Amino acid sequence: MRQIVLDTETTGLNPKLGDRIIEIGCVELLSRRTSDRNFHTYLNPEREVELGATRVHGLTREDLMAKPKFADIAHEFLDYVRGAELIIHNADFDVEFLNMELGKLGLGKLQDHVARITDTLLSAKELHPGKRNSLDALCERYFIDNSRRTMHGALADAQLLAECYLAMTRGQESLMMELEAPAAAAAAAAGLILDVSKLIVQRASAEELAQHEKYLDAMEKDAKGASVWRRLLAS
Repeated sequence: MRQIVLDTETTGLNPKLGDRIIEIGCVELLSRRTSDRNFHTYLNPEREVELGATRVHGLTREDLMAKPKFADIAHEFLDYVRGAELIIHNADFDVEFLNMELGKLGLGKLQDHVARITDTLLSAKELHPGKRNSLDALCERYFIDNSRRTMHGALADAQLLAECYLAMTRGQESLMMELEAPAAAAAAAAGLILDVSKLIVQRASAEELAQHEKYLDAMEKDAKGASVWRRLLAS
């Protein structure tokens, strides 16, 4: 199943009071890797942008006057997300805005077009109860560089969330390998053996190894015990 990491920016916090979406950013994940098929657009909200919102994302009504309206991109957006799992941080917020915009056009709800919606804020709270679980907090916890995040932006934040999500769900990689094993066995039986003798092995740099050790330290602190990786190395 395709996975789409999604984020929005808005004119304010309450669609029931007329606030609108001004930016949509989406990053596609295929087999737990980001693809180059993103979806990104700014939107003309046809209303003022609240000062508090501008302080968060830096966008004003004047910046958005020449941008398309949601109605202009609605079908392209739905074609992009159709059938995928959406991954959203604090999903209720974005979904309420998107449902409001789709409802105005008679296009139903977002849930009608996608396979499911996963809220990474809820997932993070389950993994790290009692801790801060904002996007910035997750970046800090999983050693993801967010130093350029001086302002919020839908596409940039979706890219950061994609990295956080992959870090949060690393255990799923072994499951994917188990699911792919029968296909590999079938290929071998058919004589489709890959020649790996010419593959280039890219060794980790000293900086990458240091980051790996820092990640293991943090993981062991949360788990209050030694990681499997280090136990295997010790044995």
